[in-house]
Amino acid sequence: MRPTTTARRWITTAGVAALALVGACQAPVTTPQRTAASSGAPAPDPSASTSSVASTTSRPVDPPPPASANPSTAGTHPAELPRGGKVLFPHYRLVGYAGAPGSAALGRLGVGDLEDRIRELEARAESFGEGGRVPQPVLELLATVVQGAPGRDGKWRSRLSDAVIREHLNAARRHRAILLLGIQPGRASFLEEVRAYEQWLRQPDVGLALDPEWAMAPGQVPMRVFGHTTGSEINEVTRWVARIVKRHRLPQKAVIVHELAPDVIRQESAIVPRAGVALVKSVDGIGSRTMKVSTWRKLTARLPKGMHVGFKLFFEEDRAFGPLMTPRQVLALEPTVDYVLYE
Repeated sequence: MRPTTTARRWITTAGVAALALVGACQAPVTTPQRTAASSGAPAPDPSASTSSVASTTSRPVDPPPPASANPSTAGTHPAELPRGGKVLFPHYRLVGYAGAPGSAALGRLGVGDLEDRIRELEARAESFGEGGRVPQPVLELLATVVQGAPGRDGKWRSRLSDAVIREHLNAARRHRAILLLGIQPGRASFLEEVRAYEQWLRQPDVGLALDPEWAMAPGQVPMRVFGHTTGSEINEVTRWVARIVKRHRLPQKAVIVHELAPDVIRQESAIVPRAGVALVKSVDGIGSRTMKVSTWRKLTARLPKGMHVGFKLFFEEDRAFGPLMTPRQVLALEPTVDYVLYE
């Protein structure tokens, strides 16, 4: 990725994240200084509670899921994926929108009405049904979002409230879609953040999307350096997820790891496959078709055993370099793309 593009992406992501998540986070959100300075927006009220967040959602809360989708009864009623079966690949091809509520800059999922976005996604997904694959819509919701200030716990991140996650899970279920909880951990560990969402990951239609670009080491500050993760850290997460799958007799769970440059996932060869987990590397390079394909080839040249691959398209950033790649062009990539994500 070119440095200018990188800088613009950092500004876009972190500068709007705090504004989008005001009133939607369990932990108090500290607005990045650049955002407050440029927009004049006041800092969020640290006294805002989860109960007050619930009133900000635009839709009534749906009734609880049926017993067959409830982890407490999963031993009696083995759960399936939203559109049937217990294994994702090679039957399905995941097609998703990423984002957070109320923030167009964080992705298409946060633009306008949620129901409208899912219907739009379903129509777009139909273009990826070649090769005998069944398109499976995915909502990649940014649940833990990196922040431009440390916050009370010094972790440089905030989390969405249960009310917002519930709203998106209910919407996903109305359309037989999968919900992925996106993690930008800041100075928290990936496993710490993943464990915080255990109640949701016990559900058969909820998975994960890890974004190591925003994983900071002690002393590092988001938007000043690129973050990274390691094969061992990814193994910690997939080991924990695999235990959840086994304990609650869940179908295979998608765990996405986003990568935009070779150094973002270090010691990748250490990654091991896990029963019940479909691990996907999503190649996130921004640019023209030529640039994106070049990044794709570099990042998929030596995949660990059992790792699937995904490809990300940016509606705005990619179009700054030319036309957005078409579904046919994406499907022509080798190895075969298992997950297509639009942001």
